[in-house]
Amino acid sequence: MEKDHNRRVGVAMDYSATSKSALKWAAHNLLTHGDQLILIHVEPPNSDTPRKLLFQDTGSPLIPLDEFKDIKLEKQYGLRNDAEVLDVLDSLATSKGVRVVAKVYWGDPREKLCEAVEDLKLDSLVLGSRGLGSIKRVLIGSVSSYVVKNASCPVTVVKGKPLPLPNSKP
Repeated sequence: MEKDHNRRVGVAMDYSATSKSALKWAAHNLLTHGDQLILIHVEPPNSDTPRKLLFQDTGSPLIPLDEFKDIKLEKQYGLRNDAEVLDVLDSLATSKGVRVVAKVYWGDPREKLCEAVEDLKLDSLVLGSRGLGSIKRVLIGSVSSYVVKNASCPVTVVKGKPLPLPNSKP
């Protein structure tokens, strides 16, 4: 019998290849039965999604996996109906018994991800690294570096090539 862990694990998601790698890494290496996965999406501060006015200070309510596929959510919150991400999330929910929800914030990703750690009482946060060069990192800053230094929970930064899906062939 599998032990329920009941951990709250956040994964930063901007639908880039590196954020998808972070999700897959968490699925393969971290999440187990009874855990809750919170997909954290940060929209830019100048985003004009309809729900921003209601929730820009607190972030959206938690959005259950069943509602991710609703086209209205994509327009209202900026969440994407990304087949690859949905496949991983569906697999986690059905095969591992992971509870999956999403939350959307508006603002600077560095600050909002650290805010999410506190707000959601995360036990761990996983995010991808875009691998910016040293000049770009100095000019615009590294989200992963900032979050590692300022988050109040363990942070895993996933680098490298994307992992294959759990049931895919090499």
